[in-house]
Amino acid sequence: MPNLPAKFCESRYTFAICYLQESYYHMTAASDYPQDTSLYKERLLALKDALELVSGKWKFALLLTLYNHGAMRFTDLQQATLGITPKVLSKELQELEEHLLITRTVQATKPVTVSYALTAHAIETQPIISALIEFGLKHRQRIKAQ
Repeated sequence: MPNLPAKFCESRYTFAICYLQESYYHMTAASDYPQDTSLYKERLLALKDALELVSGKWKFALLLTLYNHGAMRFTDLQQATLGITPKVLSKELQELEEHLLITRTVQATKPVTVSYALTAHAIETQPIISALIEFGLKHRQRIKAQ
């Protein structure tokens, strides 16, 4: 496998990318990935894109909250997501909207009402979130058992 550019390895994805680089030969031996390096590069870029979509401390929590409660207003989202500040919530919601994971609906009421809801595309993240929760629960049990 060719080496990745230095800027790639200096990013916040260093762990995931280095893990993939180290395990690439094991995976190809197990036929999990084809020997074609262009297809591997495409998969690596797809992983990078997916990580970029949900990077940060709050995005998964916001997606899970909207998945569980449906459309919510800003204040309700802030109360449901313990510890998030209004400034950070606003930034995270803007990024999720830019990535087409949520919709922002403005209603012409007095005062103006804004609500946020998941897109159909975002609902595809639910199995990933569930898998991460299950892994986290198992990991916590393993750590507590030591």
